[in-house]
Amino acid sequence: MSDATSPALAPVFGNILEMVGNTPMLELQRMDTGPCRLFVKMESANPGSSIKDRIAIRMVEAAEREGTLKPGGRIIEATAGNTGLALALIAAQKGYKCTLVIPDKVSDEKISHVRAMGAEVVLTRSDVEKGDPEYYQDIAARLAAEDPEALYIDQFNNEANVAAHHDTTGPEIWAQMEHRIDAFVAGVGSGGTVSGIGSYLKSRDDSIEIVLADPDGSILAPKVNEGRDIKAGSWLVEGVGEDFVPSILDLDLVDSAITVPDSEAFETARELLMKEGVLAGSSVGTLLGAAIKYCRAQTEPRRVVTVICDHGAKYLSKMFNDHWMMDHGFIERTSYGNLRDLIGRRHLDREDYVLEPGIPLSQAIKRMAMYAVSQMVVMNGNRVEGIIDESDILMAMVHDRENANRPVSDFMTRRLETVSPDASVNDLIPVFKSDRVAIVMDDDQYYGLITKIDLINFLRKQLP
Repeated sequence: MSDATSPALAPVFGNILEMVGNTPMLELQRMDTGPCRLFVKMESANPGSSIKDRIAIRMVEAAEREGTLKPGGRIIEATAGNTGLALALIAAQKGYKCTLVIPDKVSDEKISHVRAMGAEVVLTRSDVEKGDPEYYQDIAARLAAEDPEALYIDQFNNEANVAAHHDTTGPEIWAQMEHRIDAFVAGVGSGGTVSGIGSYLKSRDDSIEIVLADPDGSILAPKVNEGRDIKAGSWLVEGVGEDFVPSILDLDLVDSAITVPDSEAFETARELLMKEGVLAGSSVGTLLGAAIKYCRAQTEPRRVVTVICDHGAKYLSKMFNDHWMMDHGFIERTSYGNLRDLIGRRHLDREDYVLEPGIPLSQAIKRMAMYAVSQMVVMNGNRVEGIIDESDILMAMVHDRENANRPVSDFMTRRLETVSPDASVNDLIPVFKSDRVAIVMDDDQYYGLITKIDLINFLRKQLP
């Protein structure tokens, strides 16, 4: 590439916060968008890996100007993760303490990330609605009221949230799209994206459609499309959808809403990675799923924009993990109509992890830790010879540390609790009462283990 056509080099920045914003725009080329061209604003390129970096900086700077956040004070926020990550980053850079109140459905990666930046995490229930004393926003407000040095940022009612998008994200989109946009698809976490970007784009061209992407269970899509108030349901996608209407959300800007169930959101996010190489978060699955539905419904070409809200590295243990997807019923599995359907990790499908009899006990310990399991079957070829669990290993190591070098066959349990695939679910109960796991096998084949949590997951899926 010649110097004349080379893109301008990024400057040398003085600190990480200067790198927020001015994110790239990408046109998707390999996904089916009907007659439309679909563009995505790559907010995952921000240093905190999400669009929330923009609002966090603006809200903290506003509080500093107003004097409500003192040097060395504490930032408190209720967050599904990304605003918390951004605030933890800013707090670490500016010398503030940070406490984040996070619902218990948030990924482990997000929680580990904010803790690594020094934030205190308060986990709360995700199955309660606004007004309940255990609701995450109410807990955050209560904690702030108890600490005279603390400020509750309150992104859901903070006008600086809207201003950040009106003054930066909106103008960037308008310029990158060369002033030619037909529709903008956004979700509601706090309302700032819809209100800020939506108001800016409408001020430039009132014909631009603002389309709301909403998870199935959120109250917003029925309110937009039908003027109907519903009781909030539940959904697994993080950071989008609401059980109330945030005060900063201007729904008058929204022209229509598209509901996207969890299954479709996760599938879309995984397809985005496979086809376009973009590793994005679960809320992106909702936004992109809605954007694709909108595009395919059009009868003439349109230029449509949505947002890659955050990076998918925070969700590797969830929607990008096949086992997690299977456990939640998002990946279809062959149904046998017997106990094989209860097996969490099927041996014939190579989903499980097994040991050979001669492997050292030390290696068994490493593999159990690596795979986050508490027991493993020991197999010689296709034959099950035993099973070893944490108790077997603990007793061996307490007795003699040198046992770590001896083969697992010396310590495995050879008395196996086996059940036929055609046995009844009730036949599992005596096995679990004896604090063992059920080994599903017949004369010809080993199929896998059934643990207590496997049975619980099976029963959970039967709930309405």
